[in-house]
Amino acid sequence: MKVWSDSFADGAAIPVEFAFGRIDPAAHVALSDNRNPHLAWSHLPVGTRSLAVVCHDPDVPSSGEDVNQEGRTVPADLARVDFHHWVLVDLPPARTSIAAGEFANGVTPRGKPGPSAGRGARQAVNDYTGWFAGDPDMSGDYYGYDGPCPPWNDSIVHHYVFTVHAIDVDMLPLMGRFNGADAMKVIERHSLGHASITGTYTLNPALAG
Repeated sequence: MKVWSDSFADGAAIPVEFAFGRIDPAAHVALSDNRNPHLAWSHLPVGTRSLAVVCHDPDVPSSGEDVNQEGRTVPADLARVDFHHWVLVDLPPARTSIAAGEFANGVTPRGKPGPSAGRGARQAVNDYTGWFAGDPDMSGDYYGYDGPCPPWNDSIVHHYVFTVHAIDVDMLPLMGRFNGADAMKVIERHSLGHASITGTYTLNPALAG
């Protein structure tokens, strides 16, 4: 399999229009355009009946003690965990790309609806659902794609891995509301192969190029 994007090159920075947050000189962070990037794929394995698209950030701090705190920095040696930004399943394989902005175009406070999505696909709730759980203005189920918004005081640049899986069934056995962890257990059992592309993003002005 092969995966690529017209929105960013593999290993390069993700443009701000595809992020949830952007650098703001006064407030550190402001909401951005939050569009899903273009993705395309080829050379699917024989027997592919659907596709699953996953975007995750493996660089999220395992502790929130220093996150976005004035006068503090998230240390580079802090243990990191996965954060799912997008899980799209049951995507018919007939078309070979996803257009920029097709599944997300702007920040939706309290989250976009789901799990039903375009093209007959379904989407998981992403991990902003837990992040905003205690925020009275933003709490809700965040289905589908919501882009990068790493801590503005993190000492490392974050990596965003977009993976397309070739799936051996038309519809994955996921019922009702499901999250990224739920989906990955099932995707791994039904994946015939996968390919990835990685982009980077930071909200730390000292690291931004």
